[in-house]
Amino acid sequence: MQNMKNQPAWLKPMVDFGPLIVFFSAYYLKDLFFATAAIMVATVIVVIVSVFVTHKIPTMPLVTAVAIGIFGGLTLFLQDETFIKMKPTIVEILIAAILLIGLRFKKLFLKYLMGSAVPMNDEGWRKLSLRFSYFSLVLALLNEIVWRTQTTEIWVHFKVWGLLILTCIFIVFQLPMMRRFAIENEDE
Repeated sequence: MQNMKNQPAWLKPMVDFGPLIVFFSAYYLKDLFFATAAIMVATVIVVIVSVFVTHKIPTMPLVTAVAIGIFGGLTLFLQDETFIKMKPTIVEILIAAILLIGLRFKKLFLKYLMGSAVPMNDEGWRKLSLRFSYFSLVLALLNEIVWRTQTTEIWVHFKVWGLLILTCIFIVFQLPMMRRFAIENEDE
């Protein structure tokens, strides 16, 4: 795993939030189809920049790029908003399934993804993986409710700001458990 200390400070926020900001801005410049095309391009750009800067293929941005490529491509090709609106649901269900299957087979996929940033023992990773899987299922359900019952504009706000805020709140509530299972960093 790449040491996060070797990365420039601007890289992670750009990779994590750049495409979302582009999506939100493009939606207000034109419409959801334009925003879909814009996020597809922005996601490819952040993956390329990340690879260029770190000399490593970033796992989550690459997975996101594939999902956006598939669902965005279907949205644009078929001129049907349904696919881009379903993307968060399907991605969250896949995250939950991967984490739960990993737990079933004693694999801590979340640890492999975040381990260098969050040093915890395996019991902590098991608990966090289980909680994250349930949280992902809740987000999938919420996305389905919002896109099926609200306007596209409300869904765009929910996708960009609602999911982000809910995820931040969830993480804050996990901090006490993460501290309880934290292991000392041997580099200090």
